[in-house]
Amino acid sequence: MSVWDDLQGQGPVVEQLSRAAESQNPTHAWLFTGPPGSGRSNAAKAFAAALVCERTDLAERGCGECHACHTVLAGTNADVTFVATEKTTITIEEARELVTKAQDRPSSARWRVMIVGDADRMAERTTNVLLKAIEEPPPRTIWILCAPSPADVLVTIRSRCRAVSLRVPPVEDVAALLVRRDGVDPHSAAMAARAAQSHVGIARRLAQDEGARERRNAIVRLPLTLQDVSDAVRAAGSLVELATAEANSSNDVRDAAEKGNLLRSLGAPTSGALPPSIRSQVRQLEDDQKRRSKRSITDTLDRALTDLLSFYRDTLVLQLSAAANAADGSEQGQLPTSATVELVNADLRPQLQAFAAASTPETTLARMDAINNVRRRITSSNVAPLLAIEAMAVSLL
Repeated sequence: MSVWDDLQGQGPVVEQLSRAAESQNPTHAWLFTGPPGSGRSNAAKAFAAALVCERTDLAERGCGECHACHTVLAGTNADVTFVATEKTTITIEEARELVTKAQDRPSSARWRVMIVGDADRMAERTTNVLLKAIEEPPPRTIWILCAPSPADVLVTIRSRCRAVSLRVPPVEDVAALLVRRDGVDPHSAAMAARAAQSHVGIARRLAQDEGARERRNAIVRLPLTLQDVSDAVRAAGSLVELATAEANSSNDVRDAAEKGNLLRSLGAPTSGALPPSIRSQVRQLEDDQKRRSKRSITDTLDRALTDLLSFYRDTLVLQLSAAANAADGSEQGQLPTSATVELVNADLRPQLQAFAAASTPETTLARMDAINNVRRRITSSNVAPLLAIEAMAVSLL
């Protein structure tokens, strides 16, 4: 199984990266960009594995079978460093540690590979710490930065990187991956891939976690409950509550396990007060967990808003198809025969058609803008999520 197998629908990118991995002198800095679900991190890890692959035949780089490939994909290869913050930003101290690490010679592979999975989560001052290292890296060091778009990275950085642009894979390819790799039945895989809008990680969770499916269904149906301001305020509270529950469902178990492991490693007593030296380390862990929890809730809220956005996206598709059908005399509410756009929430088609008929495309676009605006506010500022989403919900009336 090749390291490229999970990069569904990325044929041109795989070809580009395969050629680079076979080169004796590949570009020293890369910028992988693409929307959520495009597989930026997976592509970066696959490329890193191909660079350090043990196969002597250049055409077989990235075999996925040798020890180097396995350890890169598992995150344990000594010559590949992967950094993706679980906090709000990558700190300047973390950036300095990366620069120092990048100076080391590779221990066994041809290259030392530095992957920054959240290059868009660095402040300008932090990014400037990396600038010199990326501009003039050691002879055997290769940098790979990942971000949603080139605009999310300082121009001084992206001008020194070779660009790799990924796209969201087709729904059919994601569904096929779930069937082949995770053993999901084809029908559930297709529904999960469509609902996740081709985001592989989210599609897997929706296919395997009934609770996640129920929370998503509740979020997508929220517009159907909005009649007045009080409904909007209740819907906003419900949205925040659902997103927080989604984030906490994974954080609570992980936090408890981390604290237990720390206490055991420090030899903490099983009862009574902790010694001061241990208390300080536990407090530091709890502070890190709080920052991670904030990032997790923010990311989950953003995903919930993306799911909500899919309702209005489907509404707009139906409204525009109705206008096209009115022009050619087709049955109202059906997509034109030439259309290739499918509904994300196909199971809600009757409700969506009624909702679409009660408003205009201009109104739907305004509602979509309101959702996108609150997404930007939540992820880029310290705005209180509940207040921002309440204001958004009122604007959706």
